[in-house]
Amino acid sequence: MAKINTQHSYPGVHSLSVRTADEDIERIENGYIRTHSLHEDASSELQGVISVEGGHVPESQASSFTGRGAMARLSRFVLSVRSWATRHSHREEQRPDSFLERIRGPELVEVSTRQSNIRSFLGARERPGGANSHWPLARFNVNFSNNTNEDKKEEKKEVKEDKKEEKKEEKKEEKKEEKKDDKKDDKKDDKKKEEQKKEVFVIDPSSNLYYNWLTVIAAPVFYNWCMLVCRACFDELQMDHIKMWLFLDYLSDIIYVIDMFVRFRTGFLEQGLLVQDEKKLREHYTKTVQFKLDVLSLVPTDLAYIKLGLNYPELRFNRLLRIARLFEFFDRTETRTNYPNMFRIGNLVLYILIIIHWNACIYFAISKVIGFGTDSWVYPNVSVPEYARLSRKYIYSLYWSTLTLTTIGETPPPVKDEEYLFVVIDFLVGVLIFATIVGNVGSMISNMNASRAEFQAKVDSIKQYMQFRKVTKDLEARVIKWFDYLWTNKKTVDEKEVLKNLPDKLKAEIAINVHLDTLRKVRIFQDCEAGLLIELVLKLKPTVFSPGDYICKKGDIGREMYIIKEGKLAVVADDGITQFVVLSDGSYFGEISILNIKGSKSGNRRTANIRSIGYSDLFCLSKDDLMEALTEYPEAKKALEEKGRQILMKDNLIDEEAAKAGADPKDLEEKIGRLEVALDTLQTRFARLMAEYTASQQKVKQRLARVETRVKKYGSGSLSVAEAEAEKPEEEKKQ
Repeated sequence: MAKINTQHSYPGVHSLSVRTADEDIERIENGYIRTHSLHEDASSELQGVISVEGGHVPESQASSFTGRGAMARLSRFVLSVRSWATRHSHREEQRPDSFLERIRGPELVEVSTRQSNIRSFLGARERPGGANSHWPLARFNVNFSNNTNEDKKEEKKEVKEDKKEEKKEEKKEEKKEEKKDDKKDDKKDDKKKEEQKKEVFVIDPSSNLYYNWLTVIAAPVFYNWCMLVCRACFDELQMDHIKMWLFLDYLSDIIYVIDMFVRFRTGFLEQGLLVQDEKKLREHYTKTVQFKLDVLSLVPTDLAYIKLGLNYPELRFNRLLRIARLFEFFDRTETRTNYPNMFRIGNLVLYILIIIHWNACIYFAISKVIGFGTDSWVYPNVSVPEYARLSRKYIYSLYWSTLTLTTIGETPPPVKDEEYLFVVIDFLVGVLIFATIVGNVGSMISNMNASRAEFQAKVDSIKQYMQFRKVTKDLEARVIKWFDYLWTNKKTVDEKEVLKNLPDKLKAEIAINVHLDTLRKVRIFQDCEAGLLIELVLKLKPTVFSPGDYICKKGDIGREMYIIKEGKLAVVADDGITQFVVLSDGSYFGEISILNIKGSKSGNRRTANIRSIGYSDLFCLSKDDLMEALTEYPEAKKALEEKGRQILMKDNLIDEEAAKAGADPKDLEEKIGRLEVALDTLQTRFARLMAEYTASQQKVKQRLARVETRVKKYGSGSLSVAEAEAEKPEEEKKQ
């Protein structure tokens, strides 16, 4: 039912306010719901306060708020507060409103419908001519006098329930996020596992692991090549030790199987990089002929033992197809050993022994087929106890095979055609073996003595020269002793000749490994750039001096500096006997003279006599090599000159006035010489360009002359027709 509230204290301008209980609840809810922004919160609170005060003011005091002026002032105040709230709300971020989040979804739709109903109702009340048209705040007046405590309790309960629902939703969202994070972590772990699976183990063919495996696989291959044929021909050898042979056979088969897996994981180089992709490795191995041979070598042909018996080891002859592994092992060992010539000789002898071994077994098998003792060529009758022993059978066959293949000694002549044919083949193989032995052994021995023969040739040539020039015996003896020292201490090797086939980077690394520590001992080179040190290391030349030899004498022009690697040198007086200082390993001298420092009192002359006490090994660095290296490092050159100048100043060996003078005329001459060389090159290039220009100009003139003659002869209009007619007979002639 509708409630009619009338206020008699208002004048006739007032209108009746008709409200229902439902409308009051809706207005209350509307007051709580309109919280979309800060200014709406402020306006709704102010409106609620106004309406509450309006509802609870007694009639005696209501007259102070009933005038038009009072309501206008109040409305202006509310509007000013609302405008202030809107201005400040734009400057701040929208604050989070859990209540708005709580009413999203279907509840928001219900609220919007209620708000639309309220607006329609208020619009009906605010039509022109209506009673409240003169009251701008009349539509915000809400009568709270009908609200009871039960409604407030219900509202509090709803708020609590909403908070509980919010907490539940938050917990659900947190659980969902945790599940998502767990799924992401699981995916990451799966990806890591997949990456780990993709990274397969690959064996580098140049590694020690691969070489060690070749050593392992070579053993069963060599076992099969030696023992299978022997067991197939000598029955006693097979049957007396059958358990041992079965164990060794199947052990070798297991190693063969492992070797196939190793081949599947053996890398190869592609564009200079080791391939580690499992698919590529598998395809690379399966496409080779060796893969087919490896598969054939593992065919279980020995299953025929079940039907034929264990006395047929020749069923396993397919295991011999893995011989490529044995050859690979020999090749790798030859490159790794420090005695390659000795290894080659041993390898050759091993091949010959295997051939003789196989030939002996085949001879015994042929004798078994023909019949023991049937003629003089075959093996004697085994019924004789002397020839029935296994050792005699094998040694007799080996002896016959050795005599036949080496063509040494006499053997019983063949009788039957089969015997003749076998002996002919053996003789041909023997000739090849003999030629191979002689050729290879001779070349190996010559290679072993190549360095000695070359050194001896040098000594012989020097001896002949000294005899021809009639050198004194004392000097000749000193020269021969010097050569003996070089040979006994292995100092005859010419480093440049040995390292000439290596690339520059490897040469530099070897030189750094050998000489860099020695070069760093020199004071003036201690703080130099690494690039300059590498350049200088490559230019060091080893030299050997005999006892009593002078390395340098006082007053000589200094063109080299020396670093003592091994031995002792003495700084002696002019008489050559009195010793002032003894220089030992790591000492150096002559570094100042090669720098040619301005103002040096000694110039580039030697200031002392240095003599070798015994045999001395020195490194020599020439002035030209140093200056060539310093052209690319001008700052290092200045630093070296400054260090040398400081050393001379300490020893009071520098003329400061000369040092402060202008540039050295020698340096100017060098610069002028370089400019002249550059100018000569430019002149040659310019002359070449001028020749090309004149040639092209002559060709253009000739073409223009031809065109002018044709224009004069045929005219400009008929020039193209005349050219076409002139070209036709030329083409006909060509055809």
